[in-house]
Amino acid sequence: MSRLVVVSGAASGIGRAAARWFADAGDELYLLGRRRAPLEALAAEVGGRAVPADLSTVDGASAVAAAVGPRAVDVIVAAAGGTPATNPVGLDEVAHDWNADVQQNLMTAVLLVEALKSRIARPGGRVIGLGSIGAQLGSGYGGSYGAAKAALHAWMYWLAQELGPQGVTANLVLPGYVPDTEFFGDRVTEEFDRVRVERSLVGRAGTAAEIAATIGFLASADAGYITGQLIGVNGGMVLGR
Repeated sequence: MSRLVVVSGAASGIGRAAARWFADAGDELYLLGRRRAPLEALAAEVGGRAVPADLSTVDGASAVAAAVGPRAVDVIVAAAGGTPATNPVGLDEVAHDWNADVQQNLMTAVLLVEALKSRIARPGGRVIGLGSIGAQLGSGYGGSYGAAKAALHAWMYWLAQELGPQGVTANLVLPGYVPDTEFFGDRVTEEFDRVRVERSLVGRAGTAAEIAATIGFLASADAGYITGQLIGVNGGMVLGR
């Protein structure tokens, strides 16, 4: 049976791969992101409706809720995120980068879920967020990206407790090094790649498709007894936490 699936961050990277995974499963999609052109290109490729919106704002989240309407939402995939990836100098730059990372990586998920919370299918609904190994290892730069992603942990625990009695699960997927996205930009040099691959136990980088498959499993009926969990998909770069 086709489900109604809302995917944020669908314009690129893991969000885009997740959208393709659910499209292949025959689900109906709402594709969210800030950039209209790549969203519409994806919608033309896999079907579904492109909804350009800045989910770090109340107006953006409200626009998504209006687009979805009163229909029951089976799966929310909160995959929007990013980082300036700079080393801030001075308080003004520190404040800018920290606020930017909190808005991009925490508030985009919180506002999306809050906007659609009343419409999540009960029972059987799924909320799946996208964290990062950076929350476990520290993100480098000014520390703001890892801290923003770490805040998702506590929020997801709370969400699982709130929604669990209604038959809804909430989990967070924490990818490791996945270079086949736009996340790293031009930072992926041969040395950058080598260092990160060597940290894994399997001797390679991950792929966006592998993260999408994990998200797909958590959205399935088989994962109905998994909630409030941090699911690491990192090739062994972090063990057991």
